Amino acid sequence: MRILVVWCPDWSVVAALSEAERSPAEPAAVLAAGVVEVCNAPARADGVRRGQRRRDAQARCPELVLLEANPDRDVRHFEPVLETVEALRPGVASLRPGLLAVRAPGRWFGGEANAAAVLAETLVEAGVRDCRLGIADDLFTAEQAARRARAQECEVVAAGGSAAYLRELPVEVLEADGAEGREAVSLLRRLGLRTLGDLAGLPLDAVQDRFGRYGARVWRQARGESPTHLAARTPPPDLTAEIAFEPPLDSVEAICFSVRTTAERLVTELGSRQLVATGVRIEAEHDGAVASSRTWLHPRYFSVRDLVDRVHWQLQGSSSLRSRRDPGAVRAPVERVRFVPEVLEPAAAHSDGLWGGAGEELVERGVARVQAMVGFDAVTRPVLQGGRGPADRQTAVPWGERATGLRPRDRPWPGRIPGPAPCRVFADPLATEVRDDVGRAVAVTERGAVTGEPTRFRVDEAWQPVAAWAGPWPVDESWWSGGSGRASRFQVVGTDGRAWLLRCGPEGWRVEAGYD
Repeated sequence: MRILVVWCPDWSVVAALSEAERSPAEPAAVLAAGVVEVCNAPARADGVRRGQRRRDAQARCPELVLLEANPDRDVRHFEPVLETVEALRPGVASLRPGLLAVRAPGRWFGGEANAAAVLAETLVEAGVRDCRLGIADDLFTAEQAARRARAQECEVVAAGGSAAYLRELPVEVLEADGAEGREAVSLLRRLGLRTLGDLAGLPLDAVQDRFGRYGARVWRQARGESPTHLAARTPPPDLTAEIAFEPPLDSVEAICFSVRTTAERLVTELGSRQLVATGVRIEAEHDGAVASSRTWLHPRYFSVRDLVDRVHWQLQGSSSLRSRRDPGAVRAPVERVRFVPEVLEPAAAHSDGLWGGAGEELVERGVARVQAMVGFDAVTRPVLQGGRGPADRQTAVPWGERATGLRPRDRPWPGRIPGPAPCRVFADPLATEVRDDVGRAVAVTERGAVTGEPTRFRVDEAWQPVAAWAGPWPVDESWWSGGSGRASRFQVVGTDGRAWLLRCGPEGWRVEAGYD
């Protein structure tokens, strides 16, 4: 069995730029927890590298487009690539977004090179400009060949030539395996092993004793002896439902009334397959082109009413279709509305418990009615995320939308206020004053030292003695982007028993939160 691998470089950046409707020629990077995870070729040309922190990347490339990591987005945009390859050769295995493998077609296309050329041409026609292909006896060698091919070309490793091909490759190719691979590369360098051939020349027992199971697997890969097992995916059924309007409709209410039957057909079709949709892309066409497209997510699963409400919100919120004079009309008549299920889950995973879920359903219906009256983005729910200050640790997400791009909560976050968390967080911090025992204003030096012990502070225009205080917790954040810069936080308890979270920064003292 021969393996063909298709590699689309920097796929996370490609998908993020496409969703943001930005040019692929712009230097861009995808960040996770403030660290560059993936960057494209224009960014690398300016010195941006994977693993750099945000400020270092921006210092090297001030015009760098920063994008948040979103694995769901990467998978969603890679689905058309899988479908394109499946149309030519069934049995595609998706290794990760941007990388797929399939049994190499040969005789039908007149040879492996011809088959790769046909596949590359088809992908380019589908909009994938940078695709690279590799063919070899095993998956690891085929992937390395694809990574060394030029754009829209294929590198073919002759049958039985995997070991010779891999012998001169540097051990740095193992860094694609993630943290485990980077750790192994660091150790191999210290041991003086520079190429995969050096590693393959060692005894298996010695490699396994030093590197464990991962080292044994890499040793077999370097010798071209690793077995290949492709977990070919089953193409999802085509559950797209659409309706065409003849003549086109320019009334939002008329469009929503007309799409109800189509929404019912989609929900019924999913139910017959014991599936529910938790993510649906809704497209509205005008003049033969998609004028509005948005992917909607649901905390449970979409019902007919939910789908119709999303159509209503999308048409009213679309800048390309919304009428400025009449909110109930669209500026460009809609010719077709399409529902594309993108996230499908088993219906059993969302079934009600033994005693039903009437309470949750009533809440969801009530919130949906409020959203229908005031707008989708006007009804939000608080979500906890990582951060140092109490206001930084919370964000608002529209009801019915899943939270994405949040700051991770499991990071250390130096300077974070210890628990318990305050009960009230002021949207606009209150101005206050803090003075020491001789009446001087208390401040914090650049080295984080307090100029005097806080003895009284003023909240609500009334001075109050300080019964206890803790701090400071200094932070120096976002100064490069016009943020808060250097500041320090204090926990202060007044003689009345109430506790407050105070912040001393360039703008003076502020009350950020209260411990009621």
